[in-house]
Amino acid sequence: MIRRSSSNIVSGLPAWIFLPAALGGVFVVLPLLAMLTTVDWSEFFDLITSESSLAALKLSLQTATASTFLCVILGVPMAVVLSRSSFRGIHVLRSLVLLPLVLPPVVGGIALLYTFGRRGLIGQYLEVWGIHIAFTTTAVVLAQTFVALPFLVVSLEGSLRTAGRRYEYAAATLGARPTTVFRRVTLPLVLPGLVSGAVLSFARALGEFGATLTFAGSLQGVTRTLPLEIYLQRESDPDAAVALSLVLVVVAVLIVVCSRGWASRAAL
Repeated sequence: MIRRSSSNIVSGLPAWIFLPAALGGVFVVLPLLAMLTTVDWSEFFDLITSESSLAALKLSLQTATASTFLCVILGVPMAVVLSRSSFRGIHVLRSLVLLPLVLPPVVGGIALLYTFGRRGLIGQYLEVWGIHIAFTTTAVVLAQTFVALPFLVVSLEGSLRTAGRRYEYAAATLGARPTTVFRRVTLPLVLPGLVSGAVLSFARALGEFGATLTFAGSLQGVTRTLPLEIYLQRESDPDAAVALSLVLVVVAVLIVVCSRGWASRAAL
């Protein structure tokens, strides 16, 4: 007679699966613990409150918030179209939308530069009107949006497919217009997925480096976000780089935990 432990029966998982799961957890947590052991706590507050550090943190929060707003405005319609449409070429369109997920960020920065730069595809016409985008704060927001947008689209599209269309069909049968169905039925139904996607987009935008450096440069108070400040401090002041890295980790963790908790309550 084969006996099974009560824990395995309750979990319904094979015993061996816990070992690689534990190794994966250690792989994620151990570098963060290693960073904690190298922090100079006696000078931690002074390191993170320097003028350049505060300016970089403020700029990062402002631009990440703006890029998340753009991701929601652009990503929600994209996710709805991808999940609710079946026209020819939809798979190609989905692949193009998700392309920034697999592109190196620096490639995305170069693509943006050749689009919105002074001699870019669109930038050359904006120059005529005196509008400059490259190497400005606007460029930071666009770079962050470019790399973060797919995270919201993927998350929300999955929620839309899981939710199905039965409630939308019911509302339409009762005479609701498409916009009313979208506003009163579709969006409330997938609100937790939308919140999760927005959080992922914010976290990705907050940590963006390669596309920002290529497209926006590194000008203090204008385009130098916290990841760029950490990279520069790493060469001149490693202690400051570690301290700022810890700040970035704490900010990201707090935002994700709070938002995930709100999303869980909204799903109830």
